[in-house]
Amino acid sequence: MDRINPYYAVMDVRRRFREAGVHRKDCFRKIKKRGDILRYHGNADEVGCFVAGRPLSRRNRYYEVTIRDTGVRGMIAVGLVPQFYRMDQQPGWLPCSVAFHADDGKLYNGSTVGQKFGPKCCKGDKIGCGISLDSDNGQLAVFFTKNGKKIGRVEVDISIDWLHPAVGMSSFGEEVAVDLNAEWEEEDDGKMIVDSHEEDWARFHDVKVTGTLLEYMGKGQSITDVGLAQARRPLSTRSHYYELEITDAGEKCYIALGLARRDYPKNRHPGWSRGSIAYHADDGKLFKGSGVGDPFGPRCLEGDIMGCGIMFPHDYSLDDDVDDWDLEEPSEVKNDLYEGNEDEEEKEEEEDVEGRKVMVFFTRNGKVVGRREVVLPEGGLYPTIGMMSTGEKVRVDLHPLSG
Repeated sequence: MDRINPYYAVMDVRRRFREAGVHRKDCFRKIKKRGDILRYHGNADEVGCFVAGRPLSRRNRYYEVTIRDTGVRGMIAVGLVPQFYRMDQQPGWLPCSVAFHADDGKLYNGSTVGQKFGPKCCKGDKIGCGISLDSDNGQLAVFFTKNGKKIGRVEVDISIDWLHPAVGMSSFGEEVAVDLNAEWEEEDDGKMIVDSHEEDWARFHDVKVTGTLLEYMGKGQSITDVGLAQARRPLSTRSHYYELEITDAGEKCYIALGLARRDYPKNRHPGWSRGSIAYHADDGKLFKGSGVGDPFGPRCLEGDIMGCGIMFPHDYSLDDDVDDWDLEEPSEVKNDLYEGNEDEEEKEEEEDVEGRKVMVFFTRNGKVVGRREVVLPEGGLYPTIGMMSTGEKVRVDLHPLSG
């Protein structure tokens, strides 16, 4: 006979109480509560936990926690848990719970092992947590904010009735203010909140988007297993530069940042085919319409910020308000990386004679690495990011110079 996991057995019993209409008030352990203020009141490294009696719902979708004091270690967690959660465990550590931790910026999703997710938080920062529902597949997701700006989101396979606001603390002096009635401004006609930044992108291939985070979802076994993300609008005189931060280098850091024509093949790394140029993180080489790169700059590692922009001539004009990207998927290309490169280079040389040239430049951690002259294809050059090895993740800012 299979042994029953005692944790799930208890959860099932408590779920039955919940369905029978048995509710409870806010619950807290190793925490002093005075109004909306929660203060850690345990011994060193003991977990203090607060769980709200009322879960989030379609009417009450969001709450916020303001850090009043980080205490000794700032081990503050903000998230969602089942109503009858173990109070000696940080939110996010046990199944059916998820939380963002302020001290390391990691997301804990039913595990004591966190995933890189967002920035660390300190005194004065406001952490928000809410729920959204994907309008296409109906999948429930939990999203987090810092000071009113979306950090990211994660899909969860949890009943909406189990998502109770929860705060965890673990060191002397930690103190927060909880607003269980906070409102999230980005609401859409009665729908649950949806703000994944997908509207900024024209298409994805083997790439998952979570807020501004792009994650490689391909096999990573051959040169055609490219994960590609291309922006909806080209660089222009009004938005001439963009950046990415390597949040996880994955197995081999096969990450490429560059520009490409809008019908660029989905299974070719940026820079490999005609009408594209890209700076590759793994070897620091520049690829310009060819599978053979030229030495260009330093390699880029986890934590580095890569940038790409265009220096437009003063008399240049490009319509920035183009229609939504409505081309059909580009045709498949041949699998051999180097096959056809000579022909592509010849075509590029022909275009160089007739087309208009602009200067494309690349940066690393705010410093210019180098620049190359290219010919603009019809319609302009679109921010294009490629990834090709398991575990790669980047955080993208398509408008870093705005605001």
